[in-house]
Amino acid sequence: MPPRELISAATIAGRVAELGAEIDRRLPAGPLTVVGVLRGAFMFMADLVRAIPREMTCDFLGVRSYGDATVSSGVVEITSDLGAPIAGRHVLLVEDIADTGLTLGYLLDLLRARGPASLHTCVLLAKPAYRHSGAPLDFVGFDAPDAYVVGYGLDAAQLYRNLPGIYALE
Repeated sequence: MPPRELISAATIAGRVAELGAEIDRRLPAGPLTVVGVLRGAFMFMADLVRAIPREMTCDFLGVRSYGDATVSSGVVEITSDLGAPIAGRHVLLVEDIADTGLTLGYLLDLLRARGPASLHTCVLLAKPAYRHSGAPLDFVGFDAPDAYVVGYGLDAAQLYRNLPGIYALE
């Protein structure tokens, strides 16, 4: 059975534009370092940085906690680290989905230890279970259902990233 569309590409585009304006308004003035979590956030981050009208640099962290499974292993592994220091910089961490809070909490601790001037989070999707994790979410694109979602960069065993919207895998 093909995935069922939950959020259209047009709806995502509209929300990303709103998020860009909100981020620019709420974050401290000045240059920004946007850190994307690979691989799932790459499409969202590409669109988001174009919607934030300020000087910025972009960097990436490679992380693995799911592998090819649809359930987190419970262990966060850094597969690729940042290419430049973030000490003294205003940092926006961009993630595809906040699910259990394990990955985001781990990454926030890792980045805080590197001394940024400020550290904020932006996720495309937040699942209901995340709300109980305690890790902060500064900017959220959409609330996600308690289903396995794919598309717009999110995958299932490396498939479906190319779908233009967000879909439930059934």
